[in-house]
Amino acid sequence: MKITDFVSVHTVIPSLVNRQKGSVLEELAAGLVAKHPDLEHGRVLAVLQERERISSTAIGDGVAIPHGKLPGLERIYGVFARSPAGVDFNSLDGGPTHLFFVLIAPENAATDHLKALARISRLLKDESFRKRLMAGNSHQELFQLISDEDDKF
Repeated sequence: MKITDFVSVHTVIPSLVNRQKGSVLEELAAGLVAKHPDLEHGRVLAVLQERERISSTAIGDGVAIPHGKLPGLERIYGVFARSPAGVDFNSLDGGPTHLFFVLIAPENAATDHLKALARISRLLKDESFRKRLMAGNSHQELFQLISDEDDKF
């Protein structure tokens, strides 16, 4: 599974507007639903909020992977977003979160969901890749960086 299977140039948000965790979750859900109108904003937001109530998806090094499962989906959906200023997302390392990969998976797709999470985690462990993502300027440039890095594995 490739990241480009569920993230496209149209689901890249180069600069999040919001700076508070709850508002960022709303913005991420809205960004996903804007490009996939078959998804319902309220359901996507609720699943992301519920996952954050369990524990923060901010894994450190400026990265968060908000995710969840919804019944009735046929495939995984995703969004990549960036906050140049950073967000207090209750990160495990206490630092601000700048890079967000959102995944919404079918309820019965545990294996694919875990594969997608593992792939994102593997790519974002690379500090130089995270720096390139922070330096990117446009939807297209950020998507190309993700696509190029994704092709290495």
